[in-house]
Amino acid sequence: MSDERPHPQQVVKFAFYKLDRAFRGQPPEERSAARKELAELLLEGRERFPMLRTYSTVGMRGDCDFLIWSATKTLEEVSALETATRQSTIGRWLDTPFSYLAMTKRSQYEDRIGDKREKLQVKPGRAKYLFVYPFVKTRAWYMLPFEERQAMMDVHIEVGHRFPTVKLNTTYSFGLDDQEFVVAFETDHPEHFLDLVMQLREARSSEYTLRDTPIFSCIAGDPLSVLESAG
Repeated sequence: MSDERPHPQQVVKFAFYKLDRAFRGQPPEERSAARKELAELLLEGRERFPMLRTYSTVGMRGDCDFLIWSATKTLEEVSALETATRQSTIGRWLDTPFSYLAMTKRSQYEDRIGDKREKLQVKPGRAKYLFVYPFVKTRAWYMLPFEERQAMMDVHIEVGHRFPTVKLNTTYSFGLDDQEFVVAFETDHPEHFLDLVMQLREARSSEYTLRDTPIFSCIAGDPLSVLESAG
């Protein structure tokens, strides 16, 4: 008999969009209506899905304009959200230059004391800034004895604890996408995140980083304001 209980892990999607510059040449009333249509769709998504947030990347990068960060229960819901976005009026003007798929999972390196289900739910705070990037370790990392990896990760975690103003959200992509992890750091202090990354470079575990780019600096905003900043 199959297990029909809901799976406790969430599916997490980071979808970065670029708005075609030709959209800015459309009549103002048509642009306004198109932005409002998608904004309302995303607000409805906040009611439907466990988590949905929007962020602007305008001025931060030249290859994308905004991020939709969502957590759903199934892959089908990820597809449904993307389909609805594409089928909206503004969808014809949108490209997705970057898209990362992952799931929640409890880290094997963290302390197991406490609520083990806590890490299976994405619970963003109210920070103004979000820093996102895909992450891949070298294969040599996985060949090391677990105890050696744990010792290096203990240092890595200790460095993170030096910056309580920076909240880390780690999601897992093994077999789902091209990277192994997608990490998202929330903070109201970009300078603290900069210092955190600099200190992490000095940790021995960084020797086993294969790729941790591109990096996206994002500014939180409600759906309509994020779309207005995009064009």
